Amino acid sequence: MVIKHGISLDPPENVEVYIIDDDFTLRWNSSHQSAENVTFSADYQTPMVNNWIKLPGCQHIMGTECDFSALQIDVYENLRLRIRAERGNSTSSWHEVDPFVPFMKAHVGAPRVHVEAEDKAIIIQITRPGRKDSNMWWNMDELAFIYYIVLRETSSGNEKRTKTLYRRHKFFQLLPETSYCLKVTADLLVPIKFGTSSPEYCVNTTVENKLPAPENITIGGKNEGCVVTWDYPHADVTFQVQWLSALSKRLLENYSEDWNPVPGCENTQDTLCVLSKNNFSGGSYFIRIRATDGNNTSFWSEEKKIDSKTCIPLPPPNVTVKSNKDSLVLYISFPENFDVFTKMYEIIFWENTSNTEKKMMQESPEVTIGGLNPLTVYCVRARVYLEPPWQEKSAYSHVVCKKTKAGNSSTAWIVGGIFIVMFVLFLIYLLKRLVSYIFFPSPKPPSIINEYHSEPPSKNLLFSTSEEQVERCSIIEDAGIIVMVEKTMSEPDDHKTYNSQSSEDSGNYSNEDESLERGTSREFQQKEVL
Repeated sequence: MVIKHGISLDPPENVEVYIIDDDFTLRWNSSHQSAENVTFSADYQTPMVNNWIKLPGCQHIMGTECDFSALQIDVYENLRLRIRAERGNSTSSWHEVDPFVPFMKAHVGAPRVHVEAEDKAIIIQITRPGRKDSNMWWNMDELAFIYYIVLRETSSGNEKRTKTLYRRHKFFQLLPETSYCLKVTADLLVPIKFGTSSPEYCVNTTVENKLPAPENITIGGKNEGCVVTWDYPHADVTFQVQWLSALSKRLLENYSEDWNPVPGCENTQDTLCVLSKNNFSGGSYFIRIRATDGNNTSFWSEEKKIDSKTCIPLPPPNVTVKSNKDSLVLYISFPENFDVFTKMYEIIFWENTSNTEKKMMQESPEVTIGGLNPLTVYCVRARVYLEPPWQEKSAYSHVVCKKTKAGNSSTAWIVGGIFIVMFVLFLIYLLKRLVSYIFFPSPKPPSIINEYHSEPPSKNLLFSTSEEQVERCSIIEDAGIIVMVEKTMSEPDDHKTYNSQSSEDSGNYSNEDESLERGTSREFQQKEVL
């Protein structure tokens, strides 16, 4: 609350923004609604402008809402609003609205509807929501909506419901001189936004016409083109057949003046009309028919859609197959003169030795069939479906058989076989060692050798770590000197042993012991002389 010059003003409350199509409305509540000379003003701010700017259509408003549809902004950017109360020179504090994106906050409004009545039909002309000069993108796109129509017979309450992409629709098989009411809703397709229902429109069908409209229109095919047939209860009448491009019906809001006569069927007495390939070589069309007897003319029949390709049998596709180790890659082609936007491909495949077929559907003309066995022959065939709801289909292609390539399984078997052979050889080696150990043991050395080798070799052969037992020997020479000789008790028996001899002995020794005897005598002569 702000007090200036003794006057207190409260800011507006419950401020809301309402956007329907391109109509922008700001609404609020105020405790000063009944007070005299109290007005309200609003400002706005965008990301491109940092300053607050006066909001067009919302300055010095006496009521509690204002229309700011004249504001030119980018509906995809954030918008900030604020509003305050004013009385003379006094103002309240600002009430700021949370930032919002107008496009996201906008609602689809009700379409405008024009209704015409016939004896057994009602024609509905729809104008999409919004204005053509609007900056809301859906108001600039003629194809942005789908229309839901509810027709109700007022006396019985019976309803007919339909949905259509066209802005002109005709209900048939109604009762003459009967009251009907209808409502139309326009929903946005992308992004999905649900629209608001139009007001209810009511109309009475007219008195039954003298000449009924043709009925039960059917489309067939012959080599020369499409054949249109129909039923009619009276004779001695002529028929007028007209066509309209499906694209014109989709794009134009009112296409009533764009119908053209079918060549050769401008005035025919037959209940049959042939659409030549030369005149209708491709695309989709609508056909309508009426009867005349010279004085009276019937209303136009129901509009029947024709796809020129439905009149000509679809040829089978061409299929080429490339094989891999565990898959087949299919390339499906279709004749260029059958150029349609959407195709679906049905592929059937089976093993050449089996009758069990498998089926798959793909949107791409390049199809991979995986999970197959290597080195196996598979057979395939395919056909094409044209455009939703996928009811029109071609004949099957020729059967193509192909053998898959060898996979990695052969290499795996080779590696596994080598491993098994090596393992078997290793087992044979172990078994041979075991047999040799049991049946052909190696000879054992004598126990005396084991006892000798129970001590380290260095102790037995080179050094003595403890005092060994020795035996004293005396050698008596001529001079009567006795030399003591020690003999190691542990020497082996094959070592040479010296015994004492008297001087009467010869004193001669063999040559092989002479040097040893002399060295030993000198050593012990130095140690002990007796």
